[in-house]
Amino acid sequence: MDMRIDIMTLFPDAVNAMMKESILGRAQERGIIDIRCHQIRDYTTNKQNQVDDYPYGGGRGCVMQAQPLHDCWKHLCDDAGERVHTIYMSPCGKVFTQAEARRLKADYERMILVCGHYEGVDQRFIDRCVDEELSLGDFVLSGGEIPAMAVADAVCRLVPGVLPDEECYREESHWDGLLEYPQYSRPEEWSGMRVPKILLTGHHANIAKWRRKQAIIRTMQRRPDMYGKLEFKTKQDRKLLMEIEDELSGYTGDEKDD
Repeated sequence: MDMRIDIMTLFPDAVNAMMKESILGRAQERGIIDIRCHQIRDYTTNKQNQVDDYPYGGGRGCVMQAQPLHDCWKHLCDDAGERVHTIYMSPCGKVFTQAEARRLKADYERMILVCGHYEGVDQRFIDRCVDEELSLGDFVLSGGEIPAMAVADAVCRLVPGVLPDEECYREESHWDGLLEYPQYSRPEEWSGMRVPKILLTGHHANIAKWRRKQAIIRTMQRRPDMYGKLEFKTKQDRKLLMEIEDELSGYTGDEKDD
C-alpha cells in the first residue's frame, strides 16, 4: 500500500459510498491505496452519542466538542504507532490546489482528514491535534465531507498505479500552471459541430503543438490570474505566443478552432 487516508466524519456511509467507487475503488481493491472512514460518534462518552454543544460566549448553532474528536484521532495515531499528519477541512484554511495535492502525496504516506460540522470544532482540538487546515475556496459548506473527499481524490490519483500512467494527470489542468486543452471524442461530427481537423491527422507533433497552444489560450482567457504567473522560457513556447498574438484578434473560441 502506497497511501492511507483516514477520514474522521459524522457521515462515514456517505463518504464511503463515493470513495469506494470508480478509479479510487479499483485502486483500493488492488491494495494501492487505503481510504478508511471513522464515525466520530463512536468515541463519545455519553449515552446520547452527543458530539456537539453550545458555544461559549453565545451565538447561533453548536460546536463539535474536543473530546470525541481527540479520542478518535488518538485511536488512529495509536494504530499507526506515531502521530499522523492531520488536516482539518476548514473555510479558514489555506486554499487547496494541485500544487498542494502534489506536496501531500510527496510528503506523507498516511494522513488524517477531519470533517467539521455545525459551526465548526472546538479550537482546543485544532491546537493540539491539527497540523494544517485546508479549504476548497472562499465559500462555506455544511460540513467537511465534500472537501475531504476532494482532497483524498486529488492526492490518491497521483499515487503510482492508481491511474494507468503519469500522462493521465500530467496533461490535466493545473499540473504545470495551465488549464487543460479541449478534448473531443467520437463521433467526428455531432449536432453540426466537427472535431478540429488537426486531431484527425495522426501527426503527433502537430497535435501536441495545437494542444499546447489551446492550453495557453484557454488559460489566458479564462484564468488571467494564473496566466500572469506563468514563465514561458522555451523557444517553442515563445513562438507559440507570437502565433497566438497574431491570431487572437480573430479568435472566437477554442472549441471552434481547426
